[in-house]
Amino acid sequence: MAGQFYIVATPIGNLGDITLRAIEVLKSADYIACEDTRITKVLADKYDIGAKLFDCHKFNEKERSIKIIELLNSGCNVAFVSDAGTPCISDPGCILTDEIIKSGIKVTAIPGACAVSTFLSLVPRKTEEFAFIGFIPRIKTRRIELLKKYRYVNTVFYDSPNRLMETLEDISEEFGKDTKIAVARELTKIFEEVKIAPVEEIIEYYKENPLKGEIVVMVFAKEQQDFDEEDLAEKIEILKSEGFSQKDITRIITKLFGINKNKIYNLALKSK
Repeated sequence: MAGQFYIVATPIGNLGDITLRAIEVLKSADYIACEDTRITKVLADKYDIGAKLFDCHKFNEKERSIKIIELLNSGCNVAFVSDAGTPCISDPGCILTDEIIKSGIKVTAIPGACAVSTFLSLVPRKTEEFAFIGFIPRIKTRRIELLKKYRYVNTVFYDSPNRLMETLEDISEEFGKDTKIAVARELTKIFEEVKIAPVEEIIEYYKENPLKGEIVVMVFAKEQQDFDEEDLAEKIEILKSEGFSQKDITRIITKLFGINKNKIYNLALKSK
């Protein structure tokens, strides 16, 4: 009979932020696959967890999945943890989980800390809707392209202390100095900090205050521009005269002005 495989969430900073169930599962495991064994050992020592640790990270995840499946098929219980937070959320684990599911072994998730949900609970906003895009791209053109794509929804992402200022400058240049953002660092730790302000104020603040620790950012959604039906119909006719299809017209106007695509599509049908 195959052993049990668990995806286990661990603290994102404060070691006290671990569930009783997570401790119980880690203690019952024969092996714990870790993003970094040195980091997991600190947690294991604190809670007297005696399972054998071995590394499983983004560079060897495919290879390690073979070993883990062999262990599970031999009847061993295996847990997988990332350095902090919930595995598979901008952390290793997706390749491993996919391979285990393909092998026919059940995967059980043990919920717990996640930087995104912790951050969002600290940031007042008008709507529950948000887009999480993981780590913001390092390449400027790709970074701006992605931010523009989601500009009409609250956009959440991770960034590094070394690159955050570049990202903030991009936001200021592309969307305006008064664009509202929230930046959090050192969540759940002693020096936890959340700043909510126009991007230009955030830039000035971090010019004077050194950036450390993991960073979570939210760019607040831009207000969608609204047009009356006559104005929209005129734009649709212009694009039609240029040979654009109804589907392309809907996509273009939605992307440029953030208008509801169903509204555009219905108007395009009327103007046939």
